[in-house]
Amino acid sequence: MTPPEQALWSRLRGNRLGVKFQRQVVLAPFIADFASRSERLVIELDGDSHAATEAYDTARTASLVKRGYRVIRFTNADVLSNIEGVLRVILIELGRDPEGPLSPTLSP
Repeated sequence: MTPPEQALWSRLRGNRLGVKFQRQVVLAPFIADFASRSERLVIELDGDSHAATEAYDTARTASLVKRGYRVIRFTNADVLSNIEGVLRVILIELGRDPEGPLSPTLSP
């Protein structure tokens, strides 16, 4: 895993947000960085190399959405510089209060 993936995984693993996430989830023909199958949520981290693959990422997202998944994307820089903000966006997407009782579990 890349350092941003490691940083985010350390906060997602073990149901730390009250939801089971897996990493490197095969959703053929794609592999999602992180996904919660029960919540139908895919989280993708985009590094500098993704700037050149915008059309591919758009098609990939559309394919996953057709299959009933919601897809949210963060840049590696977002994760490394603002992990708390990233986690809040994820909690909001999950329909959970980012200021609620799960907030203490956001700490490493």
